[in-house]
Amino acid sequence: MRTDTGKATGGARELVRKPFAWTFTTPLYVGAGLNPVNSSIIATALVPIATELHVAVGSTAVLVSSLYLASAVGQPTAGKLAEVLGARRIFLVGIVLVLLGGVVGGLGQNLAILTVARVLVGIGTSAAFPCAMVLIRRRAQDAGLDAPPGGVLGGIAIAGMATAAIGPPIGGLLVGAAGWRWAFLINIPVTLAALAMAVRWLPKDPALDRADHGFRRVADRIDLPGILGFAVTMTALVVFLMGLPRLGWTALAVFVLAAVPTVWWELRKPGPFFDFRGLAANSALTRTYLRQALSLLGTYTVMYGVTQWMEAAHGFSTVTAGLLLLPMGAVSALLSRPLARRNLIRGPLIVSAVSMLIGSAGIMLLTSHGPAITIVLVSLIFGVASATTTVGNQTALYLEAPPDQIGTASGLFRTFGYLGTITSAVIGGIVFRTGVSDHGLHVLGLVLVGAGLAVLLLTVLDRRLMGRTKTT
Repeated sequence: MRTDTGKATGGARELVRKPFAWTFTTPLYVGAGLNPVNSSIIATALVPIATELHVAVGSTAVLVSSLYLASAVGQPTAGKLAEVLGARRIFLVGIVLVLLGGVVGGLGQNLAILTVARVLVGIGTSAAFPCAMVLIRRRAQDAGLDAPPGGVLGGIAIAGMATAAIGPPIGGLLVGAAGWRWAFLINIPVTLAALAMAVRWLPKDPALDRADHGFRRVADRIDLPGILGFAVTMTALVVFLMGLPRLGWTALAVFVLAAVPTVWWELRKPGPFFDFRGLAANSALTRTYLRQALSLLGTYTVMYGVTQWMEAAHGFSTVTAGLLLLPMGAVSALLSRPLARRNLIRGPLIVSAVSMLIGSAGIMLLTSHGPAITIVLVSLIFGVASATTTVGNQTALYLEAPPDQIGTASGLFRTFGYLGTITSAVIGGIVFRTGVSDHGLHVLGLVLVGAGLAVLLLTVLDRRLMGRTKTT
């Protein structure tokens, strides 16, 4: 006769033997790909949206910035909620919000409704990465693993960067064949599949204590005032950055007025949402955030700035420009998993910085009369940089973040990445403000050389990384 105890023992043995089966990882990978693919797929739909809704093309930029803003605020918030309320619960809520955003956007008849849809998608997709990191960390602890599960982290990296790279060509094909609404509607079949897999395959969260169900108790545990202060501060900062080179004094004033009391509150809160003291004490984690922001500044400059130059100066169509960047996503995907399996940190990060420097120098050599193969070669170099920076920084995050704060730390990791992404858009807007030209592209490359040097210094001078050439 087989008892429940026997079943539990068998399940425990299976967990130790194969903790990261495909049934556990697949919904996490699908979820992790939703945010980057939604970030990039909209690029090809902006002009058709403006045409059909009879609005200026420039006004559709709100569809890009709204998702960035929602994601920058939503990522650490979702991570904190996952730590307190359960990662599976928050993961499922996030998928439902993306599904709702896909429906609202697909049926939307004006720019305001589409913006609401993008905010829903941004908040919903923000849950996937921090929740995945919480689930992976807890799974590894339950299985008695000391080393990071490199193969799984590599899969998350592939889901993040590779899907961002294939977003523009997928968007070009969808929009060209079926119309701009499919930039939203594509979320419906994907989220339904992800929802079914997550419900069936992800392990259930522990039951919440009755004392934890009350709003006041939950608000205190997640530090709701800190989250709200962070949200207002980040919103004002992003609005200010997106408005450059014009100085938005109102946004800057709101940023200061929100940041000062938020910092004051967080420094006095026993369990703060944004742990300033913890970041100051854990300088290795802070450097990981900075490296990620600067590295994504380079990657997204290629994805958006160079793409804009290809279309406006070189004369390539949207689909062709997207296809020319496909090799970058392919290289990133091919390198990410084998590198991640070895749990390497310092080596990949050095390669990332050097690749970024070489690729940035390559951008300075591109001309609108040059062959397309030179663009592909530059994108390949940035594909190497994309893979190595994601693998190295993600493994560093896993090791440096406190186990009980991995969700919030993972969310902040993505927030810093979005700051790099937003900064890339700002720099592109500044250098191309009088028109897209070879000169502007070369200035862009020069800026990226400076960013690459900063990443290199943050890596080679990091004593913490010197003892982590390889983790075991």
